[in-house]
Formats: sequence, structure tokens, C-alpha cells
Amino acid sequence: MTVPGIDWPALITWMGRNVPDAGEPLSVSLISGGRSNLTYLIEARDRRLVLRRPPLGHVLPTAHDMRREWRVISALSATPVPVPSPVAFCGDESVVGAPFYLMGYVEGAAVRTRAELGSPSQAQTRRLSERLAEVLAAIHAVDYREVGLGDFGRPEGYLARQLERWGQQWERSKTADLPEYDRLVERLRERLPAASDSTLVHGDYRLDNTLIRFGEPIEIMAVVDWEMSTLGDPLADLGLTLTYWHDQGDEERARIPVAGDVTVAPGFMNAAEFAAHYAKVSGRDISDLGFYVAFGNFKLAVIVEGIHARFRQGKTVGEGFDRIGSAVPTLISRAHRMLDQP
Repeated sequence: MTVPGIDWPALITWMGRNVPDAGEPLSVSLISGGRSNLTYLIEARDRRLVLRRPPLGHVLPTAHDMRREWRVISALSATPVPVPSPVAFCGDESVVGAPFYLMGYVEGAAVRTRAELGSPSQAQTRRLSERLAEVLAAIHAVDYREVGLGDFGRPEGYLARQLERWGQQWERSKTADLPEYDRLVERLRERLPAASDSTLVHGDYRLDNTLIRFGEPIEIMAVVDWEMSTLGDPLADLGLTLTYWHDQGDEERARIPVAGDVTVAPGFMNAAEFAAHYAKVSGRDISDLGFYVAFGNFKLAVIVEGIHARFRQGKTVGEGFDRIGSAVPTLISRAHRMLDQP
């Protein structure tokens, strides 16, 4: 059996020694891959497992740290935050060519578009958006010290470091000088909160980074893709989630080709309702939410500029990339509008 990124005979031997209760491994197939970590489904005789490993050819392991992902789902497995069950970690790169870990298979779907959502009732989509806010609040309610994540990050100065980090990324990938970008960075720097809460943050929380079980009741079965998780300001998570949110009638947002259009489905909360529900269940003050949504738009603008730069260099293939560069000034403009609000 030949699957990119997997040495099947070596994996069979390793699983026999380290995961004997799974039974004989029968097959492996790629679930998802790309610039992010690769995810595979392993069918074994007694159970289904999922394997996560870094992208092929990646040379900066700190950017795709398997031990970090493994550590956070292990820490959260006994908390109210739904995560896949941790099974085994392998730091020996001789097995599949990189560190990897195994987790339990979760029956659920990652949904990005209205087409993938299907035709649930409006009551179901309303409940799904409520659960998305409630699970985010549950992540932020975890006592990270109690679950062994006290040294998982440096919460002090989190936003200042994020501003610096993404600013450096912009300088490495920018395709043109944008005065409005420079002005945005200065405005964000001036508005940085003097102090903030410190919690576990997911770093890329949105609907398609969860696995959904359809039915009655509709439910989020697991939060996945923890590769950007750390300790920091929880409202940064909320702000980025709202940056990805697409409200009905927001034609400008429709022209930004990132995330999907699932949140415009009938029944979904709009962004303001989602934020209010998060505030209700978390008990957090979101009166300065405009800053955090502006920060999310800044971060996404840098990410999109990087994709645009790779496209111009001929390093990105696929449809739509020829138009993605126009989203950068739009995201910057949206960030400025959020900061303009009283």
C-alpha cells in the first residue's frame, strides 16, 4: 500500500508494538492535506484511528509541532471541551519520516459551505451556532494550569507579540507597499489592551475546525486542528472567529475568498448574536470587541497576502488564487472600520 507521507509496513510494525488493542491495521487513506498538517484515516480490525503528521517536505518542525497538538488534546480529554481521544504519540521520525500521533476517529463532518451543510432545519442551524459559541467559551473556561498546560505559552504580552509576529510575516511576503496597512498596525499598537485575561486559545477557531454530528440534537463532536493553540487573550479567538463569519447581506465579505458561506444559511446567528451568546455563556466583557475583530482582520490580511505572494511566484495551484490578492486591502479597510466604531 502506497500513501504519500506514510511508510505502511513500518507503521504496521509500530502499531503492533504500541497500539495492540486496535487490532491488525488493514488500510490507510488521506483525509485532508495541504499547507497544514496531514490527516489520515487508519482502518484497523478492531477500531478506526486518525493519524496526524506534518506536511511533506516541511523543514521547520516548530511550525507543525505534533507533540504540541498531542499535548493539548491529551490535556483536554478529561474536560468539557470535545476533542478526539488521544491514543499514542511517536517522536521517532524513522517510522513515517516525521513525528506523528494517533487519535480516535470521531463520527462527524467538517462543514465549510452551505452545500456541505445540507438541509438542516433553521432550529438546527440556530443550535449549531449556539454550540459553536458555547464550545469556544468552554475552551476559555479550562483551568490550563490544572490540566498541565501551565507552561504551554506566555500569556503576558500575547497581543503585542502577535502584532510583531504577523508584522514580520507581512514584511517577508508583501507584494506591494500599502500605507493603509502601516496605519492599521500603528492604530492596533496604540489600542493594545493594557491587561487581559489569560486562557487557553485555539488560535484558528471556526466552524470548519470542528466535527459536527447532524440529527436531533445537532452537536459539535470535536474541535480539531490545534496546531496554533497557546495561552493568550481569549477575545483574540472570538475576534478571529467573527472575522471569518459571513453575515447575510454582507456582499463585501462575500468577495473575500477565505472560509465558507455556511453562516449565511437560514437560522444561523449573525455575528452580533454569536458574540452576545458567547458573552452570556462565558461571562466575559466584550465591550472592546471591535479591537479584537480589527486584529482578526489584520491577521487574516497577512495570511491572504502570503497566499497571494505564493501564487505570484507560481507556488500555489488551484482556482480562485488569481483574485485573492484583492481581498487584502478589503480586509485592511474592514479592520479600520472596526477601530472607527465608538
